[in-house]
Amino acid sequence: MRKLCPSIDRDDGLETVLEVPIPEDMFTSMGNTVALRLQNMLTWMKAQTSDKWSQPVVAARINELRFLLYMVGSPLIPLQVQLGHSLHKPVRDCSIQASTAKYIVQQYTAATGGQPALNAVHSMCVTGEVKIRTSEFHQADESINVKNTEEAGGFVLWQKDPDLWILELVLSGCKVICGSNGQISWRHSSNHQGPVSKGAPRPLRRFLQGLDPRSTANLFLDATCIGEKVINDEECFILKLETSSAIREAQSGPNFDIIHHTIWGYFSQRSGLLVQFEDSRLLRMRSKEDDDIFWETSTESVIEDYRYVDGVNIAHSGKTRVTVFRYGEQSANHKRAMEEKWKIDEVNFNVWGLTSENFLPPSSLKYEKQ
Repeated sequence: MRKLCPSIDRDDGLETVLEVPIPEDMFTSMGNTVALRLQNMLTWMKAQTSDKWSQPVVAARINELRFLLYMVGSPLIPLQVQLGHSLHKPVRDCSIQASTAKYIVQQYTAATGGQPALNAVHSMCVTGEVKIRTSEFHQADESINVKNTEEAGGFVLWQKDPDLWILELVLSGCKVICGSNGQISWRHSSNHQGPVSKGAPRPLRRFLQGLDPRSTANLFLDATCIGEKVINDEECFILKLETSSAIREAQSGPNFDIIHHTIWGYFSQRSGLLVQFEDSRLLRMRSKEDDDIFWETSTESVIEDYRYVDGVNIAHSGKTRVTVFRYGEQSANHKRAMEEKWKIDEVNFNVWGLTSENFLPPSSLKYEKQ
């Protein structure tokens, strides 16, 4: 990952620290020589102004990149995971499926370092890189193949207990910023002059892809065990979690309803680790003409390369496939697939000096304290 670039203002100035590290592949693609790559990077950074993105051709590409970032790079899970709470819940008065799930979560907690090690983490900073591919739009009955060309990018993620986090993600020149200050969550693209979207506090899917074992354990404490399945030659337990109607109503907006949102976790019987994470959501867009449009999103994340960092077992790579299916009586039925590969470059726990002011929403976002 490249974290420095030459000074923008002076050729003999100190190197500038990039707000978001970028992959070496992205830097290499900027030219044939190091000097040319550095010059192109400077040109690219100077061009990050709103007037540069207003041209129709550029705006169309930015809209495409924003779609990829929102759908694959920075999706939110419609459940508030209490990161600072205990991982223990009583087993009595539970069904056999629910009590089995709690036992599996306890094994997962032990496999990721144990409750004392997880509870010792109060904040973290993560840097990583992503590569995203996408397909064209297809009719509902057609098979989907993603393109060979990739969009490359990098991200930096800050987190602090309880419920504070912020992500900055750059993909091929388009940047998205999203976060949570414990009262609201928001998401915004720096290349888009529209309003900042906001909602109730929610965690990133990235937290639940092997990056934050404590939030994953807290999420699946309320799940049920529905069976077993072999994933990549690993015999796994399947934990299922249904989003309640109250949460779905709270996450719905004036123009859309969340019909259902279901989450599955596949935990290895051999290692106890989470090896696959899935979720499926059905959303209905309302219209004045009563010709509602439905969006069904299915996500499957394979989680790999677990390594210990300060006593906590963190997944350092993985891949995600997202399928979006759009249908309705008065709309053209089509579907699209996207694939993301990610790799964690660096993880640091208990970052000194982080305060709630580091997680403030954009100044343009007005909100009421809850």
